[in-house]
Amino acid sequence: MTELARKLRVVDYFTLGWGTMVGVGWLVVMDDWLLRGGALGGVLGFAIGGALLLPIGYVYGQLVMAMPDAAGEVAYTAKVFPQAISFATGWMMVLSYFIVCPWEAVAIGKIASYVFPSLDSLEVYRIAGRPVYLPHLVIGLGLIALLTVLNYRGISLSATFQNWTTFGTLALFVVFVAFGASHGSAANLPPLFTHSGFVSVLLVLQIVPYYMTGYESVAKAAEERSPGFRGRGFFTAIWMAIVVGILFYTIVIAAVAYAAPWRRLTGEKFMTAVAFEYATGSHWIVRVILAAALLSLFKVFNGNLVAASRLLFAMGRRGLVERKLAAVHPRNQTPSVAVICVGVATAACMFLGDAILVPISEVGSVASAAGWLAACAAFYRMTTAVRGRLVAGVGIAVCVGMILMKVAPQIPGHFNGYEWLALAIWAFIGVGLGWRRRALSTASAS
Repeated sequence: MTELARKLRVVDYFTLGWGTMVGVGWLVVMDDWLLRGGALGGVLGFAIGGALLLPIGYVYGQLVMAMPDAAGEVAYTAKVFPQAISFATGWMMVLSYFIVCPWEAVAIGKIASYVFPSLDSLEVYRIAGRPVYLPHLVIGLGLIALLTVLNYRGISLSATFQNWTTFGTLALFVVFVAFGASHGSAANLPPLFTHSGFVSVLLVLQIVPYYMTGYESVAKAAEERSPGFRGRGFFTAIWMAIVVGILFYTIVIAAVAYAAPWRRLTGEKFMTAVAFEYATGSHWIVRVILAAALLSLFKVFNGNLVAASRLLFAMGRRGLVERKLAAVHPRNQTPSVAVICVGVATAACMFLGDAILVPISEVGSVASAAGWLAACAAFYRMTTAVRGRLVAGVGIAVCVGMILMKVAPQIPGHFNGYEWLALAIWAFIGVGLGWRRRALSTASAS
């Protein structure tokens, strides 16, 4: 049987983890973040939310060192829980990765139309009152095709692409933040909170899981580590991804709020770019920001496609979904069928347009937290070490809190009808797949 190619190094795992985590939310929905929490509320929300992920990152580091399996959470939970829990966990994590892909495919059209306003033409239809333009569809579908082919051809190509786009994003980020913030003023920061301090931070905390999902994608590519790779490298890559992610998000929120009177700019398209242009009085910084955003978009799309396809591949190998998804290309050594399936499904979802952007963030947060909860619970059951159980217990509490923040109706910012509908549809599809698998197993046994 053909195995996946073994090519990845520590730096590749870092760029996969961090690159999968940080997309273009800091450009596309910065106004949503600041309106939720204010300048200080936004910074504290991401700082606290990110710090709360460190115990979960510790758990993942331990698990992937002990079990370098592409199935990730599916493999961990299968050791200590019934198969139904293992399948449900894997299905939720597939959602958390896959749901990012159409988000980015839609976002590239929005970014391109900012540079070329004529792209906001040829309206085809509307979703939730928002127009869907033909040029946006063409650009998004082109990106989907490019990254699907890239991942079909080989993990080395995908990893090289991920490295260049990740470090390119970080370099451009340093340039525009340093220059833009140097022209700002502390007088621009108020209001520090848009609601009470607690509620402001809480509303930002609710979306942190979605925007910081990705560090655990390291586990999905664990089988593609290079020969001689030391297991400790997984742990290093995961923690580096979380720490750099916290720094990135908190710095960019603070820089935008410091650069310009942000409350007056929240109605602007791509508020981050507008704020820095306002501060510097120069349009060149907008070009730098958009270049950074495009690189970031490419890498986060690529990273989530890698993670989603590997998880589907591993679930197919275990018989939890269609076994054809476990096919490995004989020459490219990639999970080719799973890659194509993710690409096609992304293309289909992209037709929903940019009305999906903020709701996707909400649903993705719950899906991610559910997967992290299952991983922490599995580690708690597996380990006998007191420190390991203590850290896992903290991780479980954090994940339960993240889920309750979105599903409990008493908490501000809980799910609305559309978000419950999206989650229900995904669960219904999962139940259908599970029923079909059981039916096929029963038929083959008889």
